[in-house]
Amino acid sequence: MNYQEALDWLLARPQTDLEGGVARVQYLLDLLGNPEKEVPTVHFVGTNGKGSTLNALQFMLMKAGYRVGRFTSPSILDYREQIVCQQEMIPKEALAAIVTDLLPLVEEAPGQAISEFEILVVVMFVYLARYQKVDILLVEAGMGGLLDATNVLQPLAVVCPSIGLDHQSFLGESHAAIARHKVAVLKEGVPFVYATDLAEVEAVFEEKAAELGSPSYALGRDFTVKEVADGFDFEGLGHHLKGLRLQMLGRHQQANAGLAMMTLLLLQEQFSAVDERAMREGLAQAHWPGRMELFGDSLMLDGAHNNESVAVLCQLLERQYSDREVNILFAAINTKPIDTMLASLSQRGRVTVTSFDDPRAVDLADYPAAYPRIESFESWLDQADLSNPKKLYLVTGSLYFITFVRKHIISKQ
Repeated sequence: MNYQEALDWLLARPQTDLEGGVARVQYLLDLLGNPEKEVPTVHFVGTNGKGSTLNALQFMLMKAGYRVGRFTSPSILDYREQIVCQQEMIPKEALAAIVTDLLPLVEEAPGQAISEFEILVVVMFVYLARYQKVDILLVEAGMGGLLDATNVLQPLAVVCPSIGLDHQSFLGESHAAIARHKVAVLKEGVPFVYATDLAEVEAVFEEKAAELGSPSYALGRDFTVKEVADGFDFEGLGHHLKGLRLQMLGRHQQANAGLAMMTLLLLQEQFSAVDERAMREGLAQAHWPGRMELFGDSLMLDGAHNNESVAVLCQLLERQYSDREVNILFAAINTKPIDTMLASLSQRGRVTVTSFDDPRAVDLADYPAAYPRIESFESWLDQADLSNPKKLYLVTGSLYFITFVRKHIISKQ
């Protein structure tokens, strides 16, 4: 198969429920001689902040000279950006070759059909462990943890930046129930680094860590991040770094960076080349598409796709853009709490809603009547006065929506 044929075959795979996904992935990996065991890994779970925390760790490790692979989802501009080595996407030829080799194994597999995401996880392990032979692999869970296709790892550490109410139909209706799903990726004796301000989540995490004999490290208890005039200070494991700077906007990104730094300190025995210079320079260079991303001074994209991430976005608008007229374009998929998300955003600016080309996208007619509608994001952008320094134009909602918008903006540059 060539790349397009491989991609078409992947995207045409039947959807499967989460139950049994880990076993299906492990079945394929066992047939391939377990590439997932050939490279050290760090596993990232949580509701918000997984990608940003992973990204901060990636840049610090790369700055220290290590060869780093990463797996994240969903894609923003290109399907292949979910599998990356040294900031380079998997080549089309490599993805096509691996998928071609997997096809007969997938089609001959017993039981329920293997899904696109499950196959992609296997492709990732084969490519990064065997084609690229990375020094370390950073893996973001897709949904939850217990039943997620990535839960085949024996990682060096597990990191959880947050627990929020998202995907409740799959993960449970309470923060504690969702936390149980996420922390289920933790293995015996593996360090667990996390952040939460919810007592019920902390209780779940600490109970699981104690059960497994895993040391736990909580932000605010075992390590700290403090905002200062020129950035932020970090303190943990006997290290105190002052005046750290980030490209990423928002106080929450300082917390995510702190989680990444704490994880890196725990890995120093295996990755001893990491020093203060690598940490400082790596954090200063880390960037993450579609997350509070600025195009010029007046256009921002942010995939705030649940109530928690909308709250963080609103805090940023209040802190840094209170002197501007904020115009917001919003679109979401139909599993999200759009009423509460829109109500929060409307406190910070004038909200317009739209839809986009995805079967899960909320139809224009299904949005609350109080919000003005527009047929397309292109029309909204065309009307934006981006040269006006007194205005901020914000596109937010589903990451799938942000994908369409970002591709459009990049194509016009």
